[in-house]
Formats: sequence, structure tokens, C-alpha cells
Amino acid sequence: MPATTTVDLLRLSPDFVRDPYPVYAALRAQAPVHRVRTPDGPEIYLVLGYGTCRAALTDPRLSRDWRGSGRLRQIINADEDDPNLAHMSMSDPPDHTRLRRLVTREFTPLRIDALAPRVQEITDRLLEEMTANGARRADLVDSFAFPLPMSVICELLGVPELDRQAFRHWSDEMLSPTSPQAQGAAYASLGAYLPQLIAAKRAGPGDDLLSALIHTVDEGGDRLSPAELVGMCNLLLVAGHETTAHLIGNGMRALFAHPDQLRLLRGDARLVDGAVEEMLRYDGPVETSLERLALEDVELGGVLIPAGSTVRVVLADADRDAARFARPGRFDIRRDARGHLAFGHGLHHCLGASLARLEGRIAIRSLLERCPDITADTDAGALAWVPGMLVRGVRKLPVRW
Repeated sequence: MPATTTVDLLRLSPDFVRDPYPVYAALRAQAPVHRVRTPDGPEIYLVLGYGTCRAALTDPRLSRDWRGSGRLRQIINADEDDPNLAHMSMSDPPDHTRLRRLVTREFTPLRIDALAPRVQEITDRLLEEMTANGARRADLVDSFAFPLPMSVICELLGVPELDRQAFRHWSDEMLSPTSPQAQGAAYASLGAYLPQLIAAKRAGPGDDLLSALIHTVDEGGDRLSPAELVGMCNLLLVAGHETTAHLIGNGMRALFAHPDQLRLLRGDARLVDGAVEEMLRYDGPVETSLERLALEDVELGGVLIPAGSTVRVVLADADRDAARFARPGRFDIRRDARGHLAFGHGLHHCLGASLARLEGRIAIRSLLERCPDITADTDAGALAWVPGMLVRGVRKLPVRW
């Protein structure tokens, strides 16, 4: 049956951006699919609940091929021929299959595992800098959570250190825009920068991932086109730092709010692997999936989603569904959180999940070893949240130790 009303999320709860989970749970109790008005204005369809979300993430009628749809401006302030978007996350099979195959050839578990010593070195340096002035206070986001994954992914791809601060600004505006104009400007700036970086790597290749992607050729002679190199570089850079930064920030917020769990983890570093999985499940860095386009009328959970509609799958709600996780509102680092959807599901499952986990484990363990008395330095209600419904996290996280 069609959705008969449009639910205004901010009317349901003025506190929705800070804590959307009660709103999602109340909507899920009524139906697994709702037409809603988002905090930033557009009307979309939300998919809720673990089972329905998993089904939606693998439904071929819900497309990511916005560039070929003629509807790109429905979701983003960019042009269809923008090379920033020529990547696998904006495509369906068979294009997605081809692009992922080419990238996976170089983005291997062996390459990721080999990064562990360097991730530890960067972590140790950042913690040394954070604690050096004796103030015993810092903004954990600016001093640690963001620069760690930014440094790692930029080193992995061979981005010069001097360019990284500009890149962070572009990334923030692309994923959580302050305005359509700022988003468009960020796409334009990054779109002008990446071809120059790629040209430099062509002229003087190194042992970085971008150099490898430029020269990789599969058995049939296929390789990434110039536009696809720009798009893939964009995807890896943006996704490679934004989600991990908020994994660290959200994970520490969860520990601060649950001092029994913080004491437990401080007392036994062997729990860090499970703690990271529970952080991802409990309050992960990606609230909803990237937008899907309904290619035809789609009935999901008994609700008709009309062709041409924008659809978001609420990963955050799926991972708080009691049908999948017992006592889902409880943060428990000893829980078996496997099966969560924080990295998505299906063919668009996050390619960088293993890197994010590696960085998260090293970051959380090292931070608690270096600053065992770390705690929040402001009330949670005073924190400024990242806008939008894609990325979940805070702009700053004041801490003391």
C-alpha cells in the first residue's frame, strides 16, 4: 500500500539529529518503510529494521546508478559528467562489478595488514603531540580522530601532506554540506586537484596505492579510465577517513557514557576487537546508506515506494533492532556484534572495512594506554553534530585526562 502521510522527523523529535534512535524505533514499530521529510528538507523513503534493511541493500530495483538516471540533482549538487562520481559506489552491475574487481586487485588484505606498523607510528606521534603541552585537555576530533585516518589514507594513496587540510574541508562539504553551493564548490575543487595528483603519479610512480591503480591491468587488458581514476581516488580518500574518524569519536563517546564498559576495556586490552565491533553496531559512523533510486514501483515491507523515489536504508536502526540483537540499546563490549550493518551489506559492502577496523583497534587501544583516565570534558548535549543523515558524529569532542 502507498505511504499515506509524510512524517516530519524534526516534528517527531526536535532532538532527532543528536539522538535519532527513539524516532527510528517508534517508526519501525508502525511499519518498516516510511515517507519522511528529512532535517535538511527533502522528502525521501526510509527503510527500517534489520531484515528489511538487509533485503533493501541487495534489491536490484533500488539503484545506485544516479549518473545514468537523469536524476542526479535529486540527491547532490554535481553534474552527471563530474569525474568525482565515476566510481563503483555510484554504479550498478555490470559496471560496479568491473570497477570493484580492478580496485580489489590492489586493495588487498596483504596491503592492509602491512599498514599496521605505520598506523601505530602515526597513532603514537599524534598522541605524543596531543599530550605534550601538559594541559591534559584536547579536542579529540581535531587532535586525533580525524588526523589519524586522514594521514593513513593519504599516505596509502600518496597525497602530499601539505594538501591534506584542504582535502578534509572538501570532504566535509561533500558528505555533510553546509549549503548546496558549498557542496558544489567542494566537488569542483577536488575535481580540479585529483587530475593533477594523478598526472604526478604517472610521471613519477611510487609504491602507493594510487600509483598501483594507475598501472593495474586485468587479464583481459581492462584498466581504469582517467575519469574512473579520479572517481576511485575520490571515493577511497573520502570514505577512507571520514568513517574511521567518526568510528573513533563515536566509540569514545559510548565509552564515556558507559563508565563500566570503559573500566572493563581499560582493564583488558584483549577486548578491543569486540569493543570496536560493538561501537560500530551501537552508534556507527554511517547512519543511513547512500541514497538509492527506485527504478520502478517497489513494494517493501508492505509499503509501495513509487518509481523515481529517493530511498535511504537506515543502518543505525537495523543495528538497534531487537529482532537481531538482544537488548540492542545496551552498549556491551563483550557482546557478539557480528552481523551488524555498519559497513553495509551486499555488493556495496564497504571495501575499506578491514582498514577501518585496523585503525579503530589501534586507535582505541593506544589512546586508553596513553591516557587511562581520559573522560569527556563537556556535557553530551553541548556537542555540535555533523549535519545530514549520512555521517553520524560530532564536530568536536573535548576530553581531559
